[in-house]
Amino acid sequence: MRIKQLSIFIENQSGTLIRVLELLGKAHIQMIACTIADTAEYGIFRIICSEPDRACSELKAAGVAVTISEVFAIEMNDRPGGAADAVKAFSNAGIEITYMYAFLLDGKGIMIIRTDETEKAREVIKSQGLPYLCEKDFIR
Repeated sequence: MRIKQLSIFIENQSGTLIRVLELLGKAHIQMIACTIADTAEYGIFRIICSEPDRACSELKAAGVAVTISEVFAIEMNDRPGGAADAVKAFSNAGIEITYMYAFLLDGKGIMIIRTDETEKAREVIKSQGLPYLCEKDFIR
């Protein structure tokens, strides 16, 4: 039910992001979704990719600071308010969302959610019948 996401520490210096992207490209790892949260000194580049374990190994071997975490990928209804409905299910259960981002995959809205309450989130997904993606759904 959960998928793996890479979180990559990137200094705010020219060339650091392109270095990571080129390493992934040379390893033939397909990026599916990404987001960057930054401060003045550094950024956290979060990605969903085709082979997260291998990507992590490749990046670590190149000296890049990277971790793997598990997130939920919820399929949203393709209509105004679809994201609100999905988030509301977690909010009504008292689950705090650490962060989220969304993207399109095969014409469907996908919302990535990170929470520290994974077991409770899993229960909400099942009880509310929220459609979700697994890691195999991202492999191309």
